[in-house]
Amino acid sequence: MEIASGIVVYVMLWWWIFFMALPFGVSRQTDGAAGHDAGAPKRPLLAKKVIITSLLALILWVVAYFIIDSGMISFREMSRTL
Repeated sequence: MEIASGIVVYVMLWWWIFFMALPFGVSRQTDGAAGHDAGAPKRPLLAKKVIITSLLALILWVVAYFIIDSGMISFREMSRTL
């Protein structure tokens, strides 16, 4: 895997995991002041979710790297068969 494709895979994994992690641990505001949405989260815990997302994306990226680099899945061979 080249550097550019490795970065693209990591970024895509990161956003995918981040969007899945956003709803976890979120509770709604019960005392919605004027101009605030009652469904807005009290504490979104974004810093914690960014750290966890980064670690999970790194682990999944390493797995994807070894699968692609070992030749178990060869995208070049798959494109030749089409």
